[in-house]
Amino acid sequence: MPAFGPISRRDLITYFREMGFDGPYFRSGHPYMTKGRLKVTIPNPHRGDLSRHLLAIILRQAGISREDWESL
Repeated sequence: MPAFGPISRRDLITYFREMGFDGPYFRSGHPYMTKGRLKVTIPNPHRGDLSRHLLAIILRQAGISREDWESL
């Protein structure tokens, strides 16, 4: 069960795959993951963890509530 807080990009991708997302796919710009017609942009690889604020933005874009995230 991931806590709602800083998270590595690798863990974010792992949890999104557990929720049925495919990818990440790379085009120009940022990579993204898909689930049906939903397309969620994820950050490029970089040093350090993603902040709580960025995690909240990504989860909102994916339509995932904080409760659903923490119940994984």
